[in-house]
Amino acid sequence: MSAPTADTTVDIAIVGSGFAGLGAAVRLAHAGRNDFVVLEKADSVGGTWRDNTYPGCTCDVQSALYSFSFAPNPDWTHRFARQPEIRAYLEGVADRFDLRSRIRFGARVTSAEWTGKRWTLRIADGSTVSARAVIWAPGGLREMSVPDIEGLAEFRGTTFHSAHWNHDHDLRGRRVAVIGTGASAIQFVPEIQPDVEHLTLFQRTAPWVVPKPDGEVSPMLRRLYRAVPLLQKLKRATVYARGEAVVAFFLRTSRTKILGKVARAYIDRVFADRPDLRAKVTPDFAFGCKRVLLSDDYYPALKQPNVDVVTEKIVRVTESGVVTADGVEHEVDTIIFGTGFKVAASFLDSMAVTGRDGVSLSEVWRDGVEGFLGTTVAGFPNFFVMTGPNTAIGHTSLVVMIEAQLNYVLDALRLLDRTGATALDTRRDRQDAYNAATQRKFAGTVWTAGGCQSWYLDEDGRNRTIWPNFTFVFRRRTRKVRPADHELLV
Repeated sequence: MSAPTADTTVDIAIVGSGFAGLGAAVRLAHAGRNDFVVLEKADSVGGTWRDNTYPGCTCDVQSALYSFSFAPNPDWTHRFARQPEIRAYLEGVADRFDLRSRIRFGARVTSAEWTGKRWTLRIADGSTVSARAVIWAPGGLREMSVPDIEGLAEFRGTTFHSAHWNHDHDLRGRRVAVIGTGASAIQFVPEIQPDVEHLTLFQRTAPWVVPKPDGEVSPMLRRLYRAVPLLQKLKRATVYARGEAVVAFFLRTSRTKILGKVARAYIDRVFADRPDLRAKVTPDFAFGCKRVLLSDDYYPALKQPNVDVVTEKIVRVTESGVVTADGVEHEVDTIIFGTGFKVAASFLDSMAVTGRDGVSLSEVWRDGVEGFLGTTVAGFPNFFVMTGPNTAIGHTSLVVMIEAQLNYVLDALRLLDRTGATALDTRRDRQDAYNAATQRKFAGTVWTAGGCQSWYLDEDGRNRTIWPNFTFVFRRRTRKVRPADHELLV
């Protein structure tokens, strides 16, 4: 079978070929649903692990769990896989399950419209794809967050975001400003610090950073995993159980004080000889309120003589430097943004989605993104959103949530088969009740009561990002579709 390249009619269209898109393709094929196409805007699979190539790019979830349960990899070389290895894994999944012939590369979806019984997806090249159902899986880390700083356009040096790393720009001997202290920054800062002449790290908020239990997976252990797959399954189960145990602390702010004390002791130990830095890097909010970061080399890098940590607010950029609120101009020739992504904006990306009665998804989500089990949205029949609202997690692997969602999608398709219905649309009252219950669950949790402003929260302070519970609860809830939650269209 060759991937469609012109106007095409399929049963199911998948948008994106990262973990969620490839996982959907494998599960559909395994279920005997072979009439599908994967629409990928790039020229290869991999999603965020294809696009992010900054120095030190690594997953912060152990490899045994940050992989599909149905496609274990006994050959991970480290407990926490590096970006090239994760991308190679996803490429391998595409090959192992013979998916490439079903993927249409260079197919950027510009709009999706429900026409009464089917979806019409328009591609940037002018072609269309007609599909009974859409599995929307472009990922959430696509819309880069770059602060609007006065004078940035006049800067005569080089600027780039970590997600679009400029590998042609040699950092050796440069005076570099790093703006932001998110997950990407704590990985690339230690990598570039030895090469630059001077690194100025502009920190708005100090993150919680804890040691990373990384290490190589020995050749002998890899051979054991290949010979006895059950051993790797046990390792996966152990990593999963440890992650779930952390949630019990996050569900009550008072409990996170225990973890906070351990993390603070780590800071005190590393910066025992640098009280000035210790004060700067110690967070002033509860442990877990923002994403907890893992690193063994970030704090040591900040102690090096060619690094300054600046906590004063940036007020403008000049032709040759960055000016802070205290009036100091920090001369630099390179600015790197480690400021993460606009996750809420990435739910929509550049795709205009129009559901029943001509209502657009951007209108529905104007006052905040909401869905049902993070997978369906009332008014958008047969439109399944992967890693949608309130499905992100900060304690375990997102792949766990993706596989749970795929169980729900497959069961929804089976329900349509059994009933002969054309489409499934979530009832608005059930969706509203679900979201009200979800928001109530956040009361007293570290994510909303931890004393920080995080990307988990929207402008109204509502958490529409994180799943506020154990993931096994989500897995149980998405195992089967409850027909009463939906309207079946004929």
